[in-house]
Amino acid sequence: MITLPAPTFREWTGPLTTDLVREPSRFGLGQLPLRLQPNGTAKSICGFCSTGCGLKLHLKDGIAINATPDPDYPVNLGTACPKGWEALTPLDAPDRATTPLFNGQPVDWPNAMQIFCKRMKAVMAQHGPESTAFISTGQIMCEEMAFLGSLAKFGMGMIHGDGNTRQCMATAVTAYKESFGFDAPPFTYADFEESDVLVFIGANPCIAHPIMWQRVLRNKRQPEIIVVDPRTTETAMAATQHYAIKPKSDLTLLYGIAHLLIRDGAVDTPFVTDHTTGFEEFAAFIQTYTPEHVAAETGLSMEQLQHFADTIRKGTPRVSFWWTMGVNQSHQATRAAQAIINLALMTGNIGKPGTGANSITGQCNAMGSRLFSNTTNLMGGHDFKNAEHRGKIAAAMGFPVETIPDQPSLAYDQILEGIESGKIKALWIIATNPSHSWINQNRFNALLGKLDFFVVQDMYATTETAQRAHLFLPAAAWGEKEGTFINSERRIGLSRQVRRAPGQALSDFRIFRLIAQTWGLGDMFAEWISPEAVFQVMKRCTQGQPCDITGIQDYTMLESRGGVQWPLKQQSDAGAHNPDTPPAFQTERRLFADGLFFTPDQRARFIFDPPETPAEPTDAEYPFVLLTGRGSSAQWHTESRTSKSKVLRILAPNELFIEMHPEDATSLQIRDNDFVIVTSRRASLKTRARLTPGVRRGQAFLPMHDARVNQLTHWAMDPHSRQPSYKHCAIRVTLARD
Repeated sequence: MITLPAPTFREWTGPLTTDLVREPSRFGLGQLPLRLQPNGTAKSICGFCSTGCGLKLHLKDGIAINATPDPDYPVNLGTACPKGWEALTPLDAPDRATTPLFNGQPVDWPNAMQIFCKRMKAVMAQHGPESTAFISTGQIMCEEMAFLGSLAKFGMGMIHGDGNTRQCMATAVTAYKESFGFDAPPFTYADFEESDVLVFIGANPCIAHPIMWQRVLRNKRQPEIIVVDPRTTETAMAATQHYAIKPKSDLTLLYGIAHLLIRDGAVDTPFVTDHTTGFEEFAAFIQTYTPEHVAAETGLSMEQLQHFADTIRKGTPRVSFWWTMGVNQSHQATRAAQAIINLALMTGNIGKPGTGANSITGQCNAMGSRLFSNTTNLMGGHDFKNAEHRGKIAAAMGFPVETIPDQPSLAYDQILEGIESGKIKALWIIATNPSHSWINQNRFNALLGKLDFFVVQDMYATTETAQRAHLFLPAAAWGEKEGTFINSERRIGLSRQVRRAPGQALSDFRIFRLIAQTWGLGDMFAEWISPEAVFQVMKRCTQGQPCDITGIQDYTMLESRGGVQWPLKQQSDAGAHNPDTPPAFQTERRLFADGLFFTPDQRARFIFDPPETPAEPTDAEYPFVLLTGRGSSAQWHTESRTSKSKVLRILAPNELFIEMHPEDATSLQIRDNDFVIVTSRRASLKTRARLTPGVRRGQAFLPMHDARVNQLTHWAMDPHSRQPSYKHCAIRVTLARD
């Protein structure tokens, strides 16, 4: 832990309480009661992944004691993965944070707020508003994200703030914006069941999104399932076609498939002519991506390339394309995502059932972060640099327009580089654990030591990041607060409070209320008294946008409708305002059915660039490519929560392993289950070897959940999305001799 001098201001001498909601006048919190029946059930949305499953939470004496999948929710249809069944367990962990900590010592909330505000103000006074930054998350509610971004930027005067969604979804955001004119995933989960061909690129939904995979298995159209992945993943094992390409040759492959579709006359010319722009330039660009060239670059045969192209050619009724982190976390991620979009456009597979260029999100509220966090986008998908947008948001919120910055934030990696250069002096991290999850972990942790003031707000003070904080603020968890999440298919769902947070822990929403009050912004945020009140502010900010949700009346409507996919404009769906009206309401709604996109000319764009070589190629000293990814459906990210469940620990591997091809292992005199040393140019770790032909020669795979894995990874970014490249770095593997 980093240590700061003790605060010099006078200590708080007023009354203390372990339940601050009893003093709303002093702390500006207001009453937020549980509002639940003592016994029975409450409905909620799972707080783990982006699938957004509905759960029924079973209550005894007003407290949730068990969770089961909701059979009526349109996302999961009565199923749940192991994490969903164990959703309540992390709330009862013995290491839950219960009090604020300053330099590791307990302090009360009034002192914690004084420390926070005085230290932040002092840094800004000395070094200017660009000297402070926050890093948010995809794990808190939309209303909390909106409050944080508005408080930090419009109230406190911060310029820079980003989210850990930069690690998973920034590529999809950038690709959709450039190609479609707005960050607009077009699909609905029904498309899993209505496709004749499903193409998964850099995605392993069997493990990463098991309920989505259940939707695939419900498909009665006997679909072809194509998987593009260097490894023989669990999803690849279930596929009808698996293309095990060389790592990071996906962009070349996708250009090669487009080349074959054009050569073979398999383009939906009417759709391309009427609804897109840039196709002629794209067609000229890919002339050199011949089967011979692409086969040499990808490791596939020309016969495989032709079979792939023939499967998705014009005439196949319904083709859907799906991608996730294997594409997004790359040095050329945005152009690879747009190459997928290009295939969907040129075959006319957009806006119709069972089609789409569909990005699968990572975290439970990454989509909420994309729209409402006020980080690199202004609230509701607006632009900080657009004066008209700033005026609109100021009016919607009732804030002076001059409080809204006229520039977007630095991206996550740029904030960190700002710390290294001395530009950023204070950092506030909310509900994320980058000391574990950020690339080149040792470099990241060294940067934290350069900060004048470092604050972490989380439900555990035991995370690798929290242990380095000067000031720690204990937060309530999912299930202990109320608000909305937005899942991968744009569905806004309601998560209910079914527990009280332990000790003095408060919801992130209430912590932001405390900071606003202590900073002197109580009047500015007078309307922001509850999550549902902020939801009404969010609605106003979306009016006229592609993500317009002015037709969602309130939380009751969200709950009664099984969530609502955006957009839902006011009075755009019959019965939208009256839950008792017989349903003309559309539960499943996809975008672009009219062929109109969100660009100025309403046409989708073909966007492309030549492939680039990876930032760290292999060589004689480091001959293996390291791949990383999800290791088990029972694990989640840095395991801050899933490690608290005995059930989930049993279902997941109990130690780290590295997957290697048997022939590579033989050449190194490594046998299955031997201990080996894995070394990159940045660090080494010891683990066991697991020999499998599912990993090709010259490659190796490590699950990302172990804290040591990101000591190995290389600090490289996609230049367009600023998303880190987790999926490719150079390593060597040697037999451990002790």
